Amino acid sequence: MSRMSMDIAQQYIDGRWLPGLAERAAVGESVDPATGRIAGRYYDATPGDAEAALTAARRAFEQDSWPRQPRLRADVLRRFADRLEQRQEEIADVLVKLNGKLRREALGEIRAGVSELHYYAGLARNLFGRTIEIEPGCYSWLDREAIGVAVIIVPWNAPVTLLVRSLAPALAAGCSVVIKAAHQTAMVHQMVMECLLADDRLPAGIVNSLVGARSDTSEHLCASPETDVISFTGSTRVGKRIAQAASANLTRLSLELGGKAPAVVLADTDTTAAVRGIVAHSLVMAGQMCSAIARVLVEAPVHQEFTRQLKQAFDAVRVGPGESADSDMGPLIDAANRDRVLKLARDAGDVARVIRAGGVPDGTPPGSAFLTPTLVAVDDLESPYIQEELFGPLLVIESFEGDADALRRANATRFGLAASLWGRDDARMRRLARGIKSGSVWFNTHNKLHAEAETGGYRESGYGRLHGVEGLNDFLETKHTYWETR
Repeated sequence: MSRMSMDIAQQYIDGRWLPGLAERAAVGESVDPATGRIAGRYYDATPGDAEAALTAARRAFEQDSWPRQPRLRADVLRRFADRLEQRQEEIADVLVKLNGKLRREALGEIRAGVSELHYYAGLARNLFGRTIEIEPGCYSWLDREAIGVAVIIVPWNAPVTLLVRSLAPALAAGCSVVIKAAHQTAMVHQMVMECLLADDRLPAGIVNSLVGARSDTSEHLCASPETDVISFTGSTRVGKRIAQAASANLTRLSLELGGKAPAVVLADTDTTAAVRGIVAHSLVMAGQMCSAIARVLVEAPVHQEFTRQLKQAFDAVRVGPGESADSDMGPLIDAANRDRVLKLARDAGDVARVIRAGGVPDGTPPGSAFLTPTLVAVDDLESPYIQEELFGPLLVIESFEGDADALRRANATRFGLAASLWGRDDARMRRLARGIKSGSVWFNTHNKLHAEAETGGYRESGYGRLHGVEGLNDFLETKHTYWETR
């Protein structure tokens, strides 16, 4: 296995690093959103690369003993975790440069990936089936087997965690994999893959990795009959396209899609703590996280005061480079997305009450993607500011009266990925949590995601579960074998 070039991200297919199968592979550029300058390069994977990767993955799965070596799989994952932990500082530096997030967010993401790898390394040795004696001398064996070739499509906003939380259970189950990573963070992906591929016990073809911007490459992976399962994290719009492409082959899907997470603030809440938590969890990754708080529903008796304190907290947010210890929020991923969210902020006055208007900070470099946060008050549940995923530092605040109204508003969108409740009455919050149509509901905090605890969406936020024991299910089949001894 040759060591990859560290100045340009490449494809990894059938045990080799390659620039691409085309005679002259196209080269793309990744941009530092804090400066607008070029910060990395990548070879753009083609549909031909995708086909070669699928062919290698199919051959390896069918011919290698990897699916039948749980102890080897466990140890490969454990060593992967160790190398990732050893390189966390340098990977975090590159992640901040390419993604723009705060350095503490980058380190937290990498450490979450390390935790995930250790968790699934343990589960790899515990894929138990069961045996049933149906009647005397008649036995049914139920075996858990790897499904086959897994395609994992990874976005740019959390390229380490969102890779590992699908890759770890896929490898633990015994699958072979083809990864398609986002071009914006291509070099981060390559550095993480190096931590895995340094293990020479990993058979050629079991892990294949592609990076690039071409949609036809992803489409080829999703439509191929060689793909047995697709694990995708991203927008609902793209998730629906993947589902359509996969439908011809009835390919199994695990989709974690868009969100519009409500934070429901009850009248008895600790206002200071709630404001602090809501600011932190709405502006995480500059609001570019599907489970970030997007709406704040405040009970009427405290709505006015809570709004005042929330605006005051937004006014104090320091926007700056991710590597700066003084920054509370970094830039968006690129100038185009900054301009998209800025337009939403400027247009909000036509349909909502603007409490705090965000804008481009003075003195930011040309081509950078900095934007201060926006807070708007909206009453109309049909407003696009409530119904659509805005994916940026724009927070909507609403008022409700009583539990029924709180649930009506919380469930008013087609999304159902995450929600939180803020208050002191645990019994009331438990009742409300049961009524919220969401895959995760947190009390007096938000976005607490753990390797041990499943997460996923209701409705248009997707299906399937990631993390936990259920995270293995999408990568496993159950086989029934029947035997009569009489």
